[in-house]
Amino acid sequence: MKQKNRLSSGGRIDHSKPLNFTYNGHRYQGFKGDTVASALLANGIDIVGRSFKYSRPRGIVAAGAEEPNAILQLGATEATQVPNVRATQQELFDGLVCASTNGWPNVEKDLMGVFGKFSGKMMPPGFYYKTFMSPASMWPTYEKYIRKAAGLGRSPLENDPDTYDHMNQHCDLMVVGAGPAGLTAALSAARAGARVIIADEQNEFGGSLLSTQDIIDGKPALEWVRNVVDELESYPDVMLLKRATVNGYHDHNFLTIHERKTDHLADRAGPNQVRQRLHRVRARWVVLATGAHERPLVYGNNDVPGCMLASAVSTYINRYCVVPGEKLVLMTTNDGAYQTAIDWLNAGREVVAIVDTRAKPQGELIDKAKALGIPVMSGSAVIDVEGKKRVSGAVVASIDSEGDKVTGNVRTLGCDTIASSGGWSPVVHLSCHTGSRPIWDDSVIGFIPGRTVQRQLTAGSINGLFNLDEVLKQGVAIGHKVTELLGFSAEKVTVPQVATVKEGPAMALFHVPHTKPTSRAPKQFVDYQNDVTAAGIELATLEGFESIEHVKRYTAMGFGTDQGKLGNINGMAIAAKKLGQTIPDTGTTIFRPNYTPITFGAISGRHCNDLFDPMRYTAMYEWHVAHGAKFEDVGQWKRPWYYPRGNETMQEALNRECKAVRESVGVLDASTLGKIDIQGKDAREFIGRVYTNAWAKLAVGKCRYGLMCGEDGMVFDDGVTSCLGENHFLMTTTSGGAARVLEWLEFYHQTEWPELEVYFTSVTDHWATMTVGGPNSRKLLAELTDIDLSNDNFKFMDWKQAHVAGVPARIFRISFTGELSFEINVQANYAQYVWDKLFEHGEKYNLTPYGTETMHILRAEKGFIIAGQDTDGSVTPYDLNMGWCVGNNKPFSFIGKRGMALESNAREGRKQLVGLKTVDPQVVLPEGAQAVNDPNQPVPMEMLGHVTSSYWSANLNRSIAMGFVKNGLERMGEKVYYPLVDGRVVEAEICSAVFFDPKGERQNV
Repeated sequence: MKQKNRLSSGGRIDHSKPLNFTYNGHRYQGFKGDTVASALLANGIDIVGRSFKYSRPRGIVAAGAEEPNAILQLGATEATQVPNVRATQQELFDGLVCASTNGWPNVEKDLMGVFGKFSGKMMPPGFYYKTFMSPASMWPTYEKYIRKAAGLGRSPLENDPDTYDHMNQHCDLMVVGAGPAGLTAALSAARAGARVIIADEQNEFGGSLLSTQDIIDGKPALEWVRNVVDELESYPDVMLLKRATVNGYHDHNFLTIHERKTDHLADRAGPNQVRQRLHRVRARWVVLATGAHERPLVYGNNDVPGCMLASAVSTYINRYCVVPGEKLVLMTTNDGAYQTAIDWLNAGREVVAIVDTRAKPQGELIDKAKALGIPVMSGSAVIDVEGKKRVSGAVVASIDSEGDKVTGNVRTLGCDTIASSGGWSPVVHLSCHTGSRPIWDDSVIGFIPGRTVQRQLTAGSINGLFNLDEVLKQGVAIGHKVTELLGFSAEKVTVPQVATVKEGPAMALFHVPHTKPTSRAPKQFVDYQNDVTAAGIELATLEGFESIEHVKRYTAMGFGTDQGKLGNINGMAIAAKKLGQTIPDTGTTIFRPNYTPITFGAISGRHCNDLFDPMRYTAMYEWHVAHGAKFEDVGQWKRPWYYPRGNETMQEALNRECKAVRESVGVLDASTLGKIDIQGKDAREFIGRVYTNAWAKLAVGKCRYGLMCGEDGMVFDDGVTSCLGENHFLMTTTSGGAARVLEWLEFYHQTEWPELEVYFTSVTDHWATMTVGGPNSRKLLAELTDIDLSNDNFKFMDWKQAHVAGVPARIFRISFTGELSFEINVQANYAQYVWDKLFEHGEKYNLTPYGTETMHILRAEKGFIIAGQDTDGSVTPYDLNMGWCVGNNKPFSFIGKRGMALESNAREGRKQLVGLKTVDPQVVLPEGAQAVNDPNQPVPMEMLGHVTSSYWSANLNRSIAMGFVKNGLERMGEKVYYPLVDGRVVEAEICSAVFFDPKGERQNV
């Protein structure tokens, strides 16, 4: 297959390995080492997409992450579809299938383009705030066509077949960017013995050197790169990550790296391979060597395919052996872009002219270009472009020295490619992620990183150094500095020798003038992806938007997948000029993670399908399965729900289990209870602040029940905490609330009371818990333990260190059933052994395993609440009739005390938790049923509350329930009614929530 724009030799591609690919249904060919973008250009593809508002044809502009137009849909099958892939970053592989994301019926002939010619006045800046407001019923239609016009890809309709993963990394030094500055900094640290990670988003290390003909130490620059990379690879503590984009730089030198492991090989990862990996890195020091993006110039019709960045043209020529045209006009504000014209000429193509906006440009590259016979038009600019689907001419005119207006005659130069360079914008994105505000530097004509609180250094073009000699010198210096900061003895790294090139000063020009006012001139695009024009930005300022952040949101500048990498600085400068402000006064927008788009697969890693919500199993899980347990999911745990025998129904099994506990002895696997080990000299003080009741005098060996409330005074969890030592406690939480409680404790420690010395450790998985309860529980446990379990020696709410079946254990005399009960905690690896011993000795007592549903019934008989079932985030301890658990006289106010004191939380008519006995004892109220005073009241009825817990009690031979009723504690003995969805009305009596053993005698025997 002929590639019309491909050179026959050179570059970084392998001409001996052709690769076939499909674009928009047509087959093309490229070579190993190509990107999709370079292969498209090699095949003469001009149009790669259509613009958002106007559906104008768009071509490739850049060669890297800053590309705004070449956004493709990738994937040969439905399952492998990947939307919004940048053609400039996707490496070519054999069989690759891609397509444009917009254009109907196709990208070449888009019917929306006809509408786009007339839509300028219909879609001014902020049009989405001003239109489509009514009628609301039309929104589904609006949304459908707006999304269709947006030009973004689509998500696959089938499951992703690939695997993704995460890795946690730690290093002394994280170097972001493997260009000349990053490589020299990493080399210094590596030679000193530091642990180094260096990451770069490209498929090769070398950065800008991959696209130039520079000479270092008398040899091609890439030979120097190869030697440095080889040396870095020889160090065992150095990790080199290519195809790895540092997407986020967060507090405390935490960085996330998106590594594309196999995206360059095939549509799907191979067997036992991951497609992408997310590295989560903690670094002692970070060096940002992220380089700079070339800035395009803003001129009339600058979006016509064939308008490109000067540096991108050089990249395609030098790296990919692709010359994207025949006749070039180059417009520049600086000396560096002259190299593009020289590269174009050396590739055997015609340079029509170099159009320099400076009146008297001087420098070695300028002299070289003139010596090669390239015409140079100084003090001029390309003000407009001829051509629709491809550049056919450049309209050139003289401009004044300030770049504010056209001063001379207009002429047209025939060409098919226009390359422009408005200077370079340092890539400050990652530094902004940390909250650092970039600083404008007039000498750089750009923003450079500002002050940071991170352990961070910067090197190279990110600091506004664009000369290779200066970049290498700073890379070496920063490498030595960070090595010393790390505490290593820095080994001397000499500065590589390069030829210096004298350059003249650049011109600060962001918006090329036209013969017509901006509002009447041809469209001058600032943000290609969102069709933001210079006229649109000026209009936004006229409409009162003065903050650059407001201008950004009103115009949608920088909202695309490229995050304004090319357009934001130009847009900010245009706004500043229109507002009559300086650029520093106007400021710039702040970039946020992610630096480039990242797939959901990489974010999720292996946390999908069965691992998305991981199942947790107790040490006795296999025993439960073997004995026919039915399970329920509680906070990711598989907890035994009940144990049916033979043909028992669920209710029959529950009846049997409940009676066994009350009449003899039962055992519950309570290992899932959240368990948090709390230590430190201020542990007691801290616990007193997070619980509602007092803890200052809890003695070693004692346990206490407590409620936790939010700042609003509402209960959100409860549990028993035991004093293991003077400064050592074990806190238990609900099974589903363990993670939340631990996070809550850490939050208050770190943000409110950092002065307290206290440490929290989750030990939920370390300790297995077996709750043995019932009248014969003491007899059973006495056969297996070495301590005295008598009531005189081991009182209710005590705990003791002991051995159970010869295994070290903690035994807690705690009861959630109201029966004589002991909770046995053993190290989880010994739990099954102890469990088996319990059943071996318990056979004579008819030891019965019971599950969570039986536990719920038994606790409801005693009126004990379950946080999350009898609470919903809107009830205080007083609403639960648990004021006895609030210590208002504690010396330090506890969390929630002020919330409880709010007038709204103490008003008359609040819903209160009460017991409910149905008049017909055989009727079990549905949980969630709403209470009313008058069942005959017309709809809508006045709702008094609802049922929170409701069960059949075999021990009481009747139904029991708990629920909320307005002023319920004052209405004991009164009747309320529960209309049900099937038309029945259930009458119930308000009563005490304690249905069984009201004096608590059974647990104290």
